[in-house]
Amino acid sequence: MASPALSDVRLLPGVLAAPTSYLFFTGKGGVGKTSCAAASAVALADAGRRVLIVSTDPASNLAEVFAMPEPTSSTPVPVPGVPGLDVVDVDPSAAAAQYRERVVGPYRGLLPADAVASIEEELSGSCTVEVAAFNEFVTLLTSEDISRTYDHVIFDTAPTGHTLRLLALPAAWTGFLETNTAGITCVGPVSALGHAQEAYAASLAALRDADRTTVVLVARAERSSLDEAARASRELAQLGMTSQRLILNGVLTNPADGDPVAHARHEREAVAVNALPTELAQAASVDTVPLLARAPMGIDALRAALTGASATHSSPAVAAPDLDALRDLVAELAQGEPCIVMTMGKGGVGKTTIAAALALALADRGLPVTLSTTDPAAHVHDVLPDPPANLLITRIDPAVETAAWTEHVLATAGSGMDDDAHDLLAEDLRSPCTEEVAVFHAFARTVAEASGRFVVIDTAPTGHTLLLLKSSQSFARRAATSGDHTDDAASSLFESLADPHRTRIILVALPEATPVHEALSLQADLARADLHPWTWVANASLAATATTDPVLRARSADEGRWLAEIADASPRRPAVVPWLPDVPAGADALRRLVG
Repeated sequence: MASPALSDVRLLPGVLAAPTSYLFFTGKGGVGKTSCAAASAVALADAGRRVLIVSTDPASNLAEVFAMPEPTSSTPVPVPGVPGLDVVDVDPSAAAAQYRERVVGPYRGLLPADAVASIEEELSGSCTVEVAAFNEFVTLLTSEDISRTYDHVIFDTAPTGHTLRLLALPAAWTGFLETNTAGITCVGPVSALGHAQEAYAASLAALRDADRTTVVLVARAERSSLDEAARASRELAQLGMTSQRLILNGVLTNPADGDPVAHARHEREAVAVNALPTELAQAASVDTVPLLARAPMGIDALRAALTGASATHSSPAVAAPDLDALRDLVAELAQGEPCIVMTMGKGGVGKTTIAAALALALADRGLPVTLSTTDPAAHVHDVLPDPPANLLITRIDPAVETAAWTEHVLATAGSGMDDDAHDLLAEDLRSPCTEEVAVFHAFARTVAEASGRFVVIDTAPTGHTLLLLKSSQSFARRAATSGDHTDDAASSLFESLADPHRTRIILVALPEATPVHEALSLQADLARADLHPWTWVANASLAATATTDPVLRARSADEGRWLAEIADASPRRPAVVPWLPDVPAGADALRRLVG
C-alpha cells in the first residue's frame, strides 16, 4: 500500500499536528497503546522524519504489530517497508545481565570466587532487573547520538502503573544518590550508579520540558479506562510532565440498527465520554479513533488505519471451539481442597472482574474466601462493593506496605545498631527498590494465610507479575543457600506457587491477537520457572453474542482462530465469557457472569 502523506492522515490529528522530540504513549493495558504508537511512528516516518520507536513493556509486541519476520532486539533495527523507522525493545533480562557484569566484572580476580558469587547472588533479584531496564531507558532519553540520528523517539510503554514507576525513577534515584553517604545500595555500589546521576538529572529535565516531551494518554471509552488515564494524568503532572494529549481508541461510531449489542456498546461509550474526568478534558487535544473491523496488524493495515480504513485479510475463517462456562470452573474448584487461585494476563483483559466473580461464586457455596490484589491500579472494591460475610477483601497497597516494611526492618535489623549504622540502614531503605521488596513480602504473607481458605489473587499486569514471581524464586534460592528461613512466608512462597494442588493459575485473555499471544508468552515464562497454568478464560467474547453489527460481526468472526489457540494452549478446557452490555459490578452482576 502506498504511503499516505501526513496531510492525508485522518487519524490522530492532535498527536501528529506538532509532535515533540519525545512522545510517551501510556494507558491501561489492552487499550491499544502499541497500535496507536506504531501508527504514529509509521505516519511520521512516511512524512520523511527519522523515527525510533522503543518498547519499555516487558511484554512487548511491537514486532507482531509491525508483522516483522524476526523479533526486535535491544539495538535499533529497521522496520521493513517503512524507510526512516527503526525499532528497539528494552529487554529487562538482557539489560540486567549486562548491568551485573558491569558491577561484578571489576572484582573478578581481585576477590575470592565465593565473594564474587555472593555479589552476583545479591544482584539476582527483581530490583536489579528494574534498575537495569531503567538505565537503558535513560540512555535512550539522553543519548546525543540518538537525538542527532532521530527527529522523534516514540516510547510504547508498559501499562500505567509500571510506567508511572519508571517515569518517577529519575527523580527518586537522583534524590537517593544525592543523599546516600553509605556507598552501598540494594543494586550494588553507588559507584555503579553514581556515574549515571548526571544522566538521571538530564532525563528528568527532558521529561519535564513541554517543548521536547509529550505524554499521549490512550484510553478506551469506558469508565475504568478513563479513570486510570485520569490517575496517570494527575501523577504525571505531579512529576512535572504537563504536556499531555488524549486518544480515545476503539470507539464504535455507527451502531447497526436493531442490534442490541452494538447499541448497548455505543450507549456505554457515550455515557463514559460525556463524563470525561476533568484532568482528561484539559488535555491539549482529544483524538477519537473508531473501532475497526479488524485490528491493524502489519504495515499495510497501519497505513490503512491512518486513512480511516480497515485492512482486509485473506486468512481462512476458523470455527470457534466448544468451551466451558465460568460456572464449570467454580464447580471444579469447589470440589477440591482450599487453594490459591491467581488470575494473570495482560492488563485490561478483565482479570479483576473474573477474580471477583470466582471468589463470590466460591463464597456463595459457603466456603471461606479471601479476595486480594497486587495490582497498583486495582479496583476490586468497585467491582464487588457488597461482599458476603464469608468473603474477605484485601489489597496490597505499595505505599502502605513500603512504610510497614521500612518500620519492620528498622525495628529488627536496626535494633542493635549504633546511631551511624542505623542512619545508614534508614538511608538504604529510602531506595526505590524497597517498594518492590515490601510488595513481595506482602504477597508472600497473603499466600501463607491461605491455610483453610480459598485465596483468589488478582495480579498486576503481566510484566509486574513476572517481577514478583522472579522475586519469589530468587528469595527461595537464597534461603536454600544460606539456610536462613527466618521469614517462612517468603521462603516457602515459591514452593506454594509451584504446587499445582495448592495453586491454580488462571490465564485471562480477550480473544484477540495481542492478548492471546502475550498470555502465551507469559505461559512460556512461567514454564521456565516451573509454574504451570491450570486453565484459561476467554473474556468478553463477541462470538458468544448474537451481534449483527457489521464491524462487531467481523471482529467476532476473527475470534475463532484466537479461541482455538486458547483451547490448544490450555491444559484444561478453557471457559468463555460473553461480551456483556453492562460492566459487571456488584454481587448480582457478578453472579450473572458465572451463571
